[in-house]
Amino acid sequence: MFLETPASGKKRGWIEVICGSMFSGKTEELIRRLKRSELARQKIAIFKPVTDQRYHPLNIVSHQGNQIVSTPVASSSSMLLLTSDTEVVGIDEGQFFDDGLPAVCKQLADSGIRVIVAGLDLDFTGQPFGPMPALMATAEYVTKVHAICLQCGNLAYVSHRTAENKNLVLLGETESYRPLCRQCFNSTFEMHV
Repeated sequence: MFLETPASGKKRGWIEVICGSMFSGKTEELIRRLKRSELARQKIAIFKPVTDQRYHPLNIVSHQGNQIVSTPVASSSSMLLLTSDTEVVGIDEGQFFDDGLPAVCKQLADSGIRVIVAGLDLDFTGQPFGPMPALMATAEYVTKVHAICLQCGNLAYVSHRTAENKNLVLLGETESYRPLCRQCFNSTFEMHV
C-alpha cells in the first residue's frame, strides 16, 4: 500500500521493523506481510544473509514451516543492485547484516519502497544486536513480538543460549537457544558469568 504525494506524484516509502527473541514469530510475520504484498500484485524483492542456511539455501523459512523464496546476499549494499522496479523489500535476519543496513534501508525507503526487516533486537547476552537498534530508531513502524519464556511462562524478551559457545553469531534452533523472560534470563545469566 503506497500513498501518492500530491505535490510530486511520487510514491512514499517507509521502514517497518519486526523484532523480538527467537521463536517469537518474526519470520512468520515477515512472510505474512510479504505474501499480502504478492496478493496485491506488488513487485517484491526478498533477501536474507548468505550465512543463514538453516532450513533452505534460498528460501526464508519460519519455525512453523512457512516459506517464501528469497535471494541470499553477502552484504547489505548488494540489495541496492537487486531492487530496481521494486515496490516492497523484505529482509530476514537483519541482525546478521553489516552496519550499512540502516543506510541501505533508508535509501530504499527514500526512493519510494516499503522496506520490512525482521530480526533479533537483542543478542544472547541481552545486548542490542548488530544494526537492529539503528533500524528500530529510524523506522516508521516497529512491531515487537514475543515468545513464551520456557522457564516460567511469561513473555520472553531474550534468546538465552544453552550451547557452550561464546561467539556472537551461532546459528541454531531449540538445541542451542531458549526464549526467557527478563527475570529468568537475569537469574540464569548470573549463574553462568
